[in-house]
Amino acid sequence: MFQKILIANRGEIALRVLRACKELGIQTVVVHSTADADAMHVRLADESVCIGPPPSRDSYLNIHQIVAACEITGADAVHPGYGFLSENAKFADILAAHNITFIGPTGDHIRIMGDKIEAKRTAKRLGIPVVPGSDGAVTEDKEAKRIAAAIGYPVIIKASAGGGGRGMKVARSEADLEVALQTARSEAGAAFGDDAVYIEKYLQKPRHIEVQVFGDGAGRGVHFGERDCSLQRRHQKVWEEAPSPALNAEERAHIGGVCARAIADLGYSGAGTIEFLYEDGQFYFIEMNTRLQVEHPVTEAITGIDLVHEQIRVASGGGLSVRQEDIRFHGHAIECRINAEDPRTFTPSPGTITHFHTPGGLGIRVDSGVYSGYKIPPYYDSLIGKLIVHGRNRVECMMRLRRALDEFVVDGIKTTLPLFRDLVGNADIANGDYDIHWLEKYLAEGD
Repeated sequence: MFQKILIANRGEIALRVLRACKELGIQTVVVHSTADADAMHVRLADESVCIGPPPSRDSYLNIHQIVAACEITGADAVHPGYGFLSENAKFADILAAHNITFIGPTGDHIRIMGDKIEAKRTAKRLGIPVVPGSDGAVTEDKEAKRIAAAIGYPVIIKASAGGGGRGMKVARSEADLEVALQTARSEAGAAFGDDAVYIEKYLQKPRHIEVQVFGDGAGRGVHFGERDCSLQRRHQKVWEEAPSPALNAEERAHIGGVCARAIADLGYSGAGTIEFLYEDGQFYFIEMNTRLQVEHPVTEAITGIDLVHEQIRVASGGGLSVRQEDIRFHGHAIECRINAEDPRTFTPSPGTITHFHTPGGLGIRVDSGVYSGYKIPPYYDSLIGKLIVHGRNRVECMMRLRRALDEFVVDGIKTTLPLFRDLVGNADIANGDYDIHWLEKYLAEGD
């Protein structure tokens, strides 16, 4: 097992990893920008190193400074959390060159899954169902028209190197296609420095289903069930739950088995999430995230397994702690992402939290790195906490969630708490009857 882990992140995920390390008896080092000097994870870590000024490029994305912090403190491993450098293959390679363990997959696996076209090819080779579309990047408009006609409109153009909705355009007819291609290429080039795009069939009312997987790097793989992340705004997840209200036990076992076998065949090491669009009983691969997800706590709630412990164990060479037959699913869990944003316009709301009170009781978990008096800096992601609720079934979970949201108090800034209080009382949400477009339509109708 590792002696000392450096946590290359901030906010709630840095605190989440720090807690796991403390439970395992591992010394912790955190890095921070000058803006985060008073952050909770900095206060609680065994050691901390300031790595630069507030802008991420000068601190949390500064590989040289993070490696130097490892060498100064004697850290033998780095946990990247999510975001920042968590899916940076160069970072993983540099750490390996310095004999520091990256708690995650190899640089090669990060590269494969970071390129959307190569990821789709790899998924297809591994037996994972994919969305009908181009086999690779589409460079000619004539070729694009042929492919779109073959798979049928509407189609969606996506950036090969991107995500988060950037470089993504829908063409509902051939007349729309040329403009959609030009716009997607322009956005992709500006956002990712790579204007390569590909084409896929655009599904009308799909759900977003993702499967949590783990590999030991030596040919073993398991899955920890699925999460439903269909409630999204601008392709950003807002509410996640496990298991999905849309799947039955047979579908759940089937897609989980497909993903576990694929991870084993790939020789993948550590945590990963294979994401799908699901419509009319069919799963279609869209991407794989080679890191821990923001929404991992709902999986922990229904399995009772600490996924960060598992990450550390696998990275240290200890292998997987469970076999597939050991993994059991209990009840239902929902996570709400609490952001420092206006609940209607989603405009960021940095500032000082004057009062912070979290709910409690059976089945309630809050992952947050803020506190009363904490000043939210304007430089980073607006997530300030996650409310995770678990119940014996979805009905109990929703009842418990409603109560927990009523108890949650954050004063001094605007947050998305009012949005969740509205959603928990909505009939469609109560019935689990929603798709990836539902939330944006709901918000538009409320304007």
